[in-house]
Amino acid sequence: MSVIADGFQQAFQLIVSGDGEMLAIMFRSLTVSLSAVGLASLIGLPLAAWLCHVRLPGRRAFELIVFNLMSLPTVVIGLIVMLTLSRSGPLGSLGLIYTAKAMIIAQFILTLPIVVGLSYDLMRRNGKRVLELAVTLGAGSGKKTRLLLREFTPGLALSSITAFSRAIAEVGAVMIVGGNIRHHTRVLTTAITLNNSMGEYGMAIALGLILLVLAFGVNSAIYFLSGKHRENRT
Repeated sequence: MSVIADGFQQAFQLIVSGDGEMLAIMFRSLTVSLSAVGLASLIGLPLAAWLCHVRLPGRRAFELIVFNLMSLPTVVIGLIVMLTLSRSGPLGSLGLIYTAKAMIIAQFILTLPIVVGLSYDLMRRNGKRVLELAVTLGAGSGKKTRLLLREFTPGLALSSITAFSRAIAEVGAVMIVGGNIRHHTRVLTTAITLNNSMGEYGMAIALGLILLVLAFGVNSAIYFLSGKHRENRT
């Protein structure tokens, strides 16, 4: 129990004191995860809406692929990105390995299938009425996509929340492609792993508590900004 109590005490001291290294790690964690999920949402949400109203051959195969990619092991993603961006890889000349950009790429690959899969499933199951209205109005493909996105905004926000929750808690891929370099690519999850392996359980607990606060805070902000809470009151 003393270790847990020490963890809470250290977390409070780190937050109150405004420890520079801790703040940098927090900011880096948020920047990487929000950038990855933002890109995944920017691409994945319109793509999911478009796929709901186009006639695609092999739709079942596509659905199977997307939903399998949602559970792709993070270490596999990290390995693929590392081999692609390493000096001997096809994109090695870009010099992105062991940088925050490499971590964003890995988390983007991780979260894109989640955004597409959950959003597609939501709009596919519940968007029939919207699409019938769009056909009645003579809407084209672009209009149908926009109507679906507007109609299901609260639910689509939950898809992004789910993706962010997976990204902010991710360890394997960012460890492989980022290298957990102090003052450069260290984020909360890799810092927790490092402190735990060193037996610094108090610091690991402190960072874990901070990670929980960040995750809950961002998820709550997206929830309220999406208007989902207002929908639940009606």
